[in-house]
Amino acid sequence: MLVTGRTLGMTDNVPVQAGSPQPPGTPPGADGARGAAVQPVDPAALGTAFPRTHHVLMMEFGDRRDFDDPRREWRRLFSELLGTFALVLVAAGGGLLHAKGQISLAAAVVAPGLMVMAIILFMGAVSGAHLNPAVSMAFALRGDFPWKRVPGYIVTQLAGATLACLFLRWVFGNVEHLGATLPGPGYKLWQALLMEIVLTALLVSVILGTASAAQNVGAIAALGVGGYIALAGLWAAPVSGVSMNPARSFGPALVSGDWTSYWVYLVGPVAGALIAVGFAFVLRGRGGDVISRAAGSGVLDEGALAAKAKLSADIEQGRVTPQGDA
Repeated sequence: MLVTGRTLGMTDNVPVQAGSPQPPGTPPGADGARGAAVQPVDPAALGTAFPRTHHVLMMEFGDRRDFDDPRREWRRLFSELLGTFALVLVAAGGGLLHAKGQISLAAAVVAPGLMVMAIILFMGAVSGAHLNPAVSMAFALRGDFPWKRVPGYIVTQLAGATLACLFLRWVFGNVEHLGATLPGPGYKLWQALLMEIVLTALLVSVILGTASAAQNVGAIAALGVGGYIALAGLWAAPVSGVSMNPARSFGPALVSGDWTSYWVYLVGPVAGALIAVGFAFVLRGRGGDVISRAAGSGVLDEGALAAKAKLSADIEQGRVTPQGDA
């Protein structure tokens, strides 16, 4: 019998494919039951049938009930507030200082990528480290993030961006549009819009792709996302400012009072995120799998991820026997 699907708590049912014996010479584990019926099975049964596997997967990816636990939502929202504050502080602050001629363009565009890398590594497991309304929307459309939590995330992201720009205004005054993203000299709004659509589509594709295999909390996801942000800024910043994030552009626009081009940095990233969701469907099919949901929603069960990973490895290697599996 070949069992496929998701672990306990991560889905409503798990399809189990059962069929006739495999023909001679079929490798173990291969699907030799062509056309076999697919039967829904209560996922609770997996905990009894495969206690060790169930225990390991629960430690690694958590329980869907934990993802949706409203008692933990304040931690996720604070994580998004703090993370977006840090991102916009660096992105808008770098833009402001570059406009004043105090740092290079390369420094201004690489700094946000490095900051995102750090944020994913140190608190990506808490909230998923979206930091961007377009990313929250993309995760929700993929089924990796509950729609009911999207409004709270977006409001918190906008608040974090606003606080960062209020801090910049307090330190520097209302100068250089507070590092707002604007079309570069000689470029029209439609050119900036197209650039934001394409750049955001690729950014969200990187995020969804690394989340599907790297949980968005490890070095691969952090390097991929942070590296892409820096790379995009290095070549495209003179055209649109490379926002790719409605929250990053919202903070400077609100605090400086300059809404002239904000619609470009709202429509562009949202359209780009929708395109990226389509790309993800073509490349990997439907979302909502265990790893992607852990990446998009965060893992907030008790204990650090490092400790859980070590215990998981100990169980796999037979050094520790889970309770109830002795």
